[in-house]
Amino acid sequence: MEPDNHKKNIVVIGGGPAGIEASRTLDAMGHTVFLIEKADRLGGHLARWDRLFPYGTQASEVLSGMTSSMGSVKWFTGTQITQLNRLEHGYNIILSNGLTVLADALLITTGFSLFPASKKEEYGYGIYDRVITNADLEDWFSGISVPAIDNPHRIGFVHCVGSRDEKVGNRYCSKVCCATAVKQACEIKQKFPDAVVYCFYMDLRMFGRGYEDMYLEAQKKYGVIFVRGRVSEVSEDKNGHLFVKAEDTLAGKPLRVTLDLLVLMAGMSHNRDTDSIARTLALSTMEDGFLKPKDSLTDGQASYCPGVFYAGACTGPKTIPETVAEAKAAAISINEYLRDND
Repeated sequence: MEPDNHKKNIVVIGGGPAGIEASRTLDAMGHTVFLIEKADRLGGHLARWDRLFPYGTQASEVLSGMTSSMGSVKWFTGTQITQLNRLEHGYNIILSNGLTVLADALLITTGFSLFPASKKEEYGYGIYDRVITNADLEDWFSGISVPAIDNPHRIGFVHCVGSRDEKVGNRYCSKVCCATAVKQACEIKQKFPDAVVYCFYMDLRMFGRGYEDMYLEAQKKYGVIFVRGRVSEVSEDKNGHLFVKAEDTLAGKPLRVTLDLLVLMAGMSHNRDTDSIARTLALSTMEDGFLKPKDSLTDGQASYCPGVFYAGACTGPKTIPETVAEAKAAAISINEYLRDND
């Protein structure tokens, strides 16, 4: 599928918010865009979420707004890259649907993977029935049955599960866990007004506009109890109730509570599906597995490989506004690269 004399072929790998926004922008610039998504629908993690912080916006509305104007973007779901070869000028890409594309540039928007909470055995995910993750809770908010949620009266949220944790090799902050925990704590109180809700945190990183207001609302309107201190141990009695041990570092004393439900705020890990692409193209990665940009300060969308660009959480944890902004920036960088190498 050869590019004509005017348009350039660009392959975008990953159909989450970054891939969608970059594809739309590149299409509007007049390029031929191929958007490849391995899942059976576009949206990435956004497609699984119910409401978004800080204002409770429906994730489905955001996603439908983004996908309603895809222009001439050629997008493929349920499709993977089976072969990727670097040419003298550009890349030859063979897809699992049989299509071959000669690309003048590649944009990697493969996003992140949710940290596997079962790695933190002390929290009991996969061991105790009433321990779930933030993603499980979003499923329930979306109407999907989660048996662990059965009219709970005492609910706990544990922040920073798999983030800021030397033991699992993730020293970084996942950026969204604090705000997501506060959002979900408010939502669970809306569903179960009489429930007592705890948030166990290291420190609250409520940096965005509207985030602090959401935190204050959680305390004043919903009575969420915030406990500064890590959870050290979770156990279960014969009736399935959870015993949670933590240390209240502000009060300077240990704390033990009994819960009906514990929600683990699993952070962002690098997407291991990106590893094969990184090996094939000899892309630089950081010690935590995320892709390494050429210059994180002034050229965060460029890689060390000519014609290969990044956007979104493939280079590290991002919020949705940051992801969308990076996608637009990547489109501009690609357009400039193609212009300069025409």
